[in-house]
Amino acid sequence: MKASRRAAGENVARLRPARDRAADLFEELPRDGSLTEPLDDSPFGILARWLDEASEQRVQPNPTAMALATVGGDGRPSLRMLLCRGLDPVAGAIVFYTNRESRKGRELWARPHAAATFHWDAWQRQARLEGRVSTLSDEESDTYFAGRPRLAQLSAWASAQSRPVASRAALLEQLRAVEERFGPEEMPVPRPPHWGGYRLVADRVELWVGSTGRAHDRVQWEREGSGWRPTRLQP
Repeated sequence: MKASRRAAGENVARLRPARDRAADLFEELPRDGSLTEPLDDSPFGILARWLDEASEQRVQPNPTAMALATVGGDGRPSLRMLLCRGLDPVAGAIVFYTNRESRKGRELWARPHAAATFHWDAWQRQARLEGRVSTLSDEESDTYFAGRPRLAQLSAWASAQSRPVASRAALLEQLRAVEERFGPEEMPVPRPPHWGGYRLVADRVELWVGSTGRAHDRVQWEREGSGWRPTRLQP
């Protein structure tokens, strides 16, 4: 009996250092450093830096690409990729542009809330935003549209986005007709009245940094008065 107890005690002693070593191992894993304590008062300083770094270093072909989720009248979500065209850290908002008569445009008009996700796989970084969406002014949309490539401007007129088309040849014929309508290349193309910008003002932001062994860093910020309240989440 004494020998059995002694053996059991020795097994426990052997296990305890193993647990300590595991905890040390997780603590020593490579970390991004963006989400260490003390946590930032706002997530948008970090997000702005991530977007700048992704754009400068071209970690992927479209470093400002994000998934945008909207909800239809039947309660079913729809998701698509588009480009973030602006970040306002003070307001806590992101900007994007699209055809307002598209599916996402119609859904945003009826239910003006959306969720967006950025994911930079090479850096194991992800940002999720949720909030209310509003349209940009005509002046803001005009300014952005004027800086687009001419072919993109013509396509905004030619495409009835999200509507059926008989064939690709029919779509290209619509583009040719628009090109003839607006004349020579030196002639400016005005912004279509159905095309413009949106601003998603976030009320919840989650930033995620991956790590080995699923010991990820994950922090959520929620609006609280005029500021933000951060909460570290378990991965």
